[in-house]
Amino acid sequence: MSTGLFDSPPAPLMPARPADHESDLYRAISGTAIAAAAVAVLSPLVLLGWSFAAVPALGVVLAGAALVDVARRPGAVTGRGLALAALAGSAASLVGGLAYLATVYATELPEGFTRLNYAMLQPLPGDPPTALPDSARAMHGRDVLLKGYMYPGSRQRGITEFLLCRDQGDCCFGGTPKITDRVLVRLSDPEGIDFTQRLVKIAGRFRIEPAGTADLGGGVLYHLDQAFTR
Repeated sequence: MSTGLFDSPPAPLMPARPADHESDLYRAISGTAIAAAAVAVLSPLVLLGWSFAAVPALGVVLAGAALVDVARRPGAVTGRGLALAALAGSAASLVGGLAYLATVYATELPEGFTRLNYAMLQPLPGDPPTALPDSARAMHGRDVLLKGYMYPGSRQRGITEFLLCRDQGDCCFGGTPKITDRVLVRLSDPEGIDFTQRLVKIAGRFRIEPAGTADLGGGVLYHLDQAFTR
């Protein structure tokens, strides 16, 4: 077809690129990979206690799921590198955290002491609230290690005598722990310790003796004498 003087010649046709060319496709980062990375950041929480091991374990699971997702849909999602980094971080936290907690558990018990827990201090089903179970009687006069929470009193520093409670919710948020969930602690160090809302480990001589305490407007059954922190 003829063209006029001012008509532009038709532009040459460019060869079409394949539809699957990487530069023509947008691939979103896998949401599972992003979630795995977020959990990996929180994985060091395992150092706070055994229950927090679920955090890095979840990170490992999410990272594995992200790698599978990316492998199954390579043209739709990306994030393999992010998932691998999250997997490495969560796995390292899980292994290192469990090793740390196991070391602490193995070394926290003083020589000659026995572990005591609040389940051993509870009355049997159907017994009165102040009934003494055989498991508690068996520990009378023995050196034990007990973990619990300090009941907040009037003093914040230099505390030498305090109630050690089973549950942080009852102890620190306005509740009154039942009599078998509190132990009266007397520290051997005259300088005492400062109040904390964190879990504390107390070692001492366990004793059973009903006694009153003005701090709770009630009484106690259990005592830890000549006690010290671990």
